[in-house]
Amino acid sequence: MDLDKIKTLIEMIEETDITEINLEEEGKKIKIKRGLQVEDLGSFPPVGVTPSGQLPHQVEAGTKKETREKDQDESNIDEIVAPMVGTFYRAPAPDADPFVEVGDVVKPGDTLCIIEAMKLMNEIEAEKKGRIVDILVENGKPVEYGQPLFLVEPV
Repeated sequence: MDLDKIKTLIEMIEETDITEINLEEEGKKIKIKRGLQVEDLGSFPPVGVTPSGQLPHQVEAGTKKETREKDQDESNIDEIVAPMVGTFYRAPAPDADPFVEVGDVVKPGDTLCIIEAMKLMNEIEAEKKGRIVDILVENGKPVEYGQPLFLVEPV
């Protein structure tokens, strides 16, 4: 199943009351699950939840987003966001060089990172030409659907 199909499925699920879908195509299985149920959390809150009930990355993302919105008004910066939930990897292997660094110019089809989702490695590619201005996620950290990964200045 290609990345575009997965993106479309996620978008379709977000527009409905469906909370989970299991699919199989060409021998590959995918399970998309939306939201957390209270019973999934058990009797203790998850480690790292702030007093307001937000996870640390939600608080941080909100602060960074305000800064980015101000910067975007002053310049023409685009965000590349995570098309799925998973683990963010900057390189194809732990001992390999990162796909991109700040300052690199990328063109459509260039691999920017990998997001591992359900033990599948999904290459995230640039959709248009631009210069990498900032990398917003640390290697090996979890990302959420729609979370900004890179800031790119069109060239």
